[in-house]
Amino acid sequence: MIRRLVKMTFQPDKVETFLELFEESKHKIRAMPGCLHLELWRHDTIFFTYSIWEDERALDHYRFSDVFKTVWAKTKPLFAEKAQAWSLQVQSQAD
Repeated sequence: MIRRLVKMTFQPDKVETFLELFEESKHKIRAMPGCLHLELWRHDTIFFTYSIWEDERALDHYRFSDVFKTVWAKTKPLFAEKAQAWSLQVQSQAD
């Protein structure tokens, strides 16, 4: 499994626009084949999406999909800084 963390910093006056866009898009993203989980985290104007994907192939399928292209084209102009993304593997956990 792949955990994907994407950090996005928005222009303060664009936060509500982003939140509306995320609400419109989250079910489409979650319905993508191989997407097992999706969350949006927030600290002021900094947001993180946290998603879990079956594997790199499923993530790549999403990244090249019309869903991603449409959402990203609307999201990118709202940024105050360039987005950062990481694909992560669980190293250790405690239950």
